[in-house]
Amino acid sequence: MFADEDLHRHAAENIDRADALLFGRIFLVFGLNGFLHFIPMPPPSGVAGQFLGSMFVTKYLLFVFAIQLIGGVLLLTNRYVPIALTILGPIIVNILLFHGLMNPAGLGLALLVTIFWGVAFVSVRSAFVGIFQARVDVKTAPARRPIGISSATA
Repeated sequence: MFADEDLHRHAAENIDRADALLFGRIFLVFGLNGFLHFIPMPPPSGVAGQFLGSMFVTKYLLFVFAIQLIGGVLLLTNRYVPIALTILGPIIVNILLFHGLMNPAGLGLALLVTIFWGVAFVSVRSAFVGIFQARVDVKTAPARRPIGISSATA
């Protein structure tokens, strides 16, 4: 019985690690491509082209590529994975919206990345327990006296 449990746990760990490696590589490659342009990508036409054009002219895409690069490196090094998932989540939502609403050609990869994000999230879900609480008791810090005022003068 214990051998089956160990095998299952080991398989789950391998799946989680493989997911993080693929997920991290995707964001590392596309983040680097935003700076180095080694994957030729023709600009999209229509509204999608206008949208990307405005993001390019304002240098907004540089920030997006930097976030992708940082998230990819964190996932590949298996360091601060919850932070990587937190910063990549909004990027993935925007990628899904862009491809879903303006440029359906890339929707397949966007959905694949979303699945990778979900698998990675499930593997570290314990790190996110606190944000899924419906109500939180707010604890106030005790009042502190300003520096230089002693209890004798107060």
